[in-house]
Amino acid sequence: MKEITITASNFESEVLGSDKPVLVDFWAAWCGPCRMLAPAVAKLAEEHPEIKVGKVNVDEEAELSAAFGIVSIPTLILFDKGQPVRHTMGAQPYEMLEDFINNR
Repeated sequence: MKEITITASNFESEVLGSDKPVLVDFWAAWCGPCRMLAPAVAKLAEEHPEIKVGKVNVDEEAELSAAFGIVSIPTLILFDKGQPVRHTMGAQPYEMLEDFINNR
């Protein structure tokens, strides 16, 4: 499954109302660590159909980012049944992301 773009207008339906866990990547185009993390996040979306993977551009969705206290990017938040259950910050290798989603 491909990554989806999460915005304030689709957050409720795509994340809070999702029937599967959702990994949300808060990122920005100018952020070097975000660009380093992007291939691992894309691979996760392709190889783990049991979760949904979404991306929130913090520059375009400042209110949504503020609602979750995003002060550093990249920040990943894993939602399950509409609730944030885990979060992590910084660029990480693919294997660490797999551990992150599997240890919920």
